[in-house]
Amino acid sequence: MEIVLLVNLAATLVMAGIIWFVQIVHYPLFGSVGMEGFSAYSEAHTRLTGFVVGPPMLAEAVTSILLVITRPQAIPAGAAWTGLLLVAGIWLSTAVLQAPRHRYLGRGFDASAHRFLVTSNWLRTILWSVRGLLVLWMAARVIA
Repeated sequence: MEIVLLVNLAATLVMAGIIWFVQIVHYPLFGSVGMEGFSAYSEAHTRLTGFVVGPPMLAEAVTSILLVITRPQAIPAGAAWTGLLLVAGIWLSTAVLQAPRHRYLGRGFDASAHRFLVTSNWLRTILWSVRGLLVLWMAARVIA
């Protein structure tokens, strides 16, 4: 089961790094693309981002479920469940807050939609950061 924890740790840390880059650099720069080419840019962003974030997000979700079902003995059940709830929160935020905004922005730049995207993305940034710390803590318990 340690391999499941290592895959979970790797996927979570990859996503934590990506989300901080997106939050601090990528999303704020949407406003600099310009009105004329923004729709095509936004659609390409959405399509290409899926290739980068899809595999680690799926790996994180599957291994989070597996950690709840069969976790290393050194990991408390509450920690595994908390990790899974954080993943659920991330996926829910993505589905309810960020993905609809991306679809809206795919039709053209809108300053208020862009502002909402950047602001609401702080939720995922915080959740992935907390997950990263949690999974590092779990890994430390297993190797100690």
